[in-house]
Amino acid sequence: MLASLFKPSPLLDADSKQWLIDTFIWAVENFGESYFKEQSQLILPTNTFYPGKVSSVEEMTQLVFRNTLDYAGMQDWPISLYSPEQYAQLPNIMPQLGFTDALRGNDIQVSHNDYQQGSAMRIPLSFNPQQINQPQDLVATMVQQLSAALIQYRKSPIPGSEKLAPQAVDVVASVMGFGVIFANTAYQFKGGCGSCYNKMANRQASLPEADTVFTLALYCVAKGIDKKHVVPHLKSHLRGHYKKAIKELSKDGINDLASMKLHR
Repeated sequence: MLASLFKPSPLLDADSKQWLIDTFIWAVENFGESYFKEQSQLILPTNTFYPGKVSSVEEMTQLVFRNTLDYAGMQDWPISLYSPEQYAQLPNIMPQLGFTDALRGNDIQVSHNDYQQGSAMRIPLSFNPQQINQPQDLVATMVQQLSAALIQYRKSPIPGSEKLAPQAVDVVASVMGFGVIFANTAYQFKGGCGSCYNKMANRQASLPEADTVFTLALYCVAKGIDKKHVVPHLKSHLRGHYKKAIKELSKDGINDLASMKLHR
């Protein structure tokens, strides 16, 4: 009895873990497994990934947008970034795109399948000006929009239910390599200074914090990324969760992408 009393509780319940594993594999298989294996990289909140000095909000958002598109492997998609004012005036229409082979990468070929829309029709993205001083939230909010666009071109249904699309968007973001940034922005502490807290600047997360950390762990296990390259970039209260997730995956025999697929 004492042994069970002091037994550490798992990071997530079994059903949540299984859905995250199923959805992670679904995303890898639907949105470019070869790209995931060969080109996808873990994007960190550092100057290495988001370098450069800017002189205006517009210049900053465009720089972040271009870098994020490249890291997502969607640089050849017809996507444009608009100010919130411009975005509000755009029609709520998604272009009907066709892809000759892969969805992501440097050599993809994209075509417009709806000739009534015309080849000038683009996927619109916007940004939250209040996130300018919270760059990780700015990046994550853009990635959520890219992930939502990517999911429109899935080949098979979302595991569990199509109603889980918002949660699947966050999983796809981790599969795209943005798991550290998503974990860091899944929840914002209000802290002791109410005047320093701006809830309007926070990313609107669909996955809970622990689930997001677990999905990050799945990515790093699948890509063979050592925890020493991950832990220092996580918020301090997330580091223990990440280590626990890695330990639990190892205990379950999940040590790479192939073993992960066996647990579907």
